[in-house]
Formats: sequence, C-alpha cells, structure tokens
Amino acid sequence: MKFIVDNWMLISIAMLSGGMLLWPILQGAAATGISPALAVQLMNREKAAVVDVSEFSEFAAGHIVGAKNIPLGELETKLPTAVKNKAMPLLLVCRTGARSGRAVAIAKKLGFSQVQTLAGGLAAWRNANLPTEKA
Repeated sequence: MKFIVDNWMLISIAMLSGGMLLWPILQGAAATGISPALAVQLMNREKAAVVDVSEFSEFAAGHIVGAKNIPLGELETKLPTAVKNKAMPLLLVCRTGARSGRAVAIAKKLGFSQVQTLAGGLAAWRNANLPTEKA
C-alpha cells in the first residue's frame, strides 16, 4: 500500500498510457465493415459472394438478393464447400452486423483472403432502400 501511495503519479501515467494503447483496438472493433454502397460495388464489379450468417428463420424473413445462407454455427464446416474460390471477395451479412463481424475471423482462419462484413447488417441495407427477397 505504501508503494501505491508513494508512486501514485507513476501508476497513473502507466494506466493512462495503457489505455491509450488499447484505444485503437477498441475503435477498430466498433467501426468494422463496409457501407451498403461499397457492398453493392463489391458485388457488381468484383462479383463478390454474399453469405448471410443469420439463422434460417431470419434468412427466410428477408435477405440480400442472391445471398447464400450459412448460419454462424455451421460456417466453419459449410463455407469451404459453398464458396470454393478463396481468393474471390466474400461479403458476410447478418441482421445487425454483430454475427458477421465474428464470422470474418472464421473465414480468414479458413483461408479466405478478401473478407468484408456489411456495417450495420441487413438493417443498414434496408435503410439504404436496397432490394431484398424472401425465401
């Protein structure tokens, strides 16, 4: 306890610098993904494969036109067979963008090199008045 009292300023500086080192990591986790407009460009220009990682019921209620449905829990086993070319752009989508953010790490672990997630998920897609379809 005496050490903490005697060195309170050094401890404060150490904690502040540690927080400053973590700040970019926390910022990056909050601001992941591409906008719906960039997603459309990726789909049209580079023929990106669109994979919806939502559950079957959510996918049936509405999804991006042409998207394949592979729930997040099955992604590791089914993605390599659904998208054979690991060098082609891959766009991962879910309802809000949270699950697709986790799916990016799985896809990269499987060897997919150009993986993106839709920031805001299907909700952002609909807010941009882009087309969806129901299964």
